[in-house]
Amino acid sequence: MKFKAVIFDLDGTLIDSMGIWTQVDVEFLQRRNISVPDDLFKDMKEGNSFIEVAEYFIRKFDLPDSPREIMDEWTEMVAEHYRKDVKLKHGAKEFLDFLKQNKIKMGIGTSNNEYLTRIVLEANGISEYFESIVIGKEEIKGKPFPDIFLKAAAELDVEPNDCLVIEDVLVGVQAAKNAGMTVYAIYDEFSEPDKNEIKRIADRYVGNFNQIWKQGIYS
Repeated sequence: MKFKAVIFDLDGTLIDSMGIWTQVDVEFLQRRNISVPDDLFKDMKEGNSFIEVAEYFIRKFDLPDSPREIMDEWTEMVAEHYRKDVKLKHGAKEFLDFLKQNKIKMGIGTSNNEYLTRIVLEANGISEYFESIVIGKEEIKGKPFPDIFLKAAAELDVEPNDCLVIEDVLVGVQAAKNAGMTVYAIYDEFSEPDKNEIKRIADRYVGNFNQIWKQGIYS
């Protein structure tokens, strides 16, 4: 096997959840009778940490809430969807089983928080696959900085150049390359606007997980 560890992004990569976040952002504003502007997501970047997005909302909409209050509200809104609606991306479970059978270490590097990450992993029955779960905390620089992936590699006790990262968004692909890791980008419709740049930077671009292990791309 070429790699000693595989590190997964979570939302949009391992789970089909990116639309949930857009939906929750809209519902959050509607609760406050704030009309949703067309440019709501214009100044936000994929990979922003939870607190960075909360601070952005406070600035943009002059909200009286603290970042913690906003994050807590978002968390509970998303948690309901994660428990009931969010499923694994096509071929993900088969790929996890393939890695487990071949004794490849697995980790997660996500901008999401620990509570939601644990909920969705448990809801889909895959918690036990991962030896490392690194989340977007305030003290860890978010993607495209490499910190999340480097921390995951350290926890897995694997050198960065022996790690494969699987990502769906541009900043995640950049973060993996900045960490000195091989990165395979996987298609997600919410990353369509950046598709050409993602394909340029990533070592490989695949449509789904089956293309990684069934077609021998992993070897």
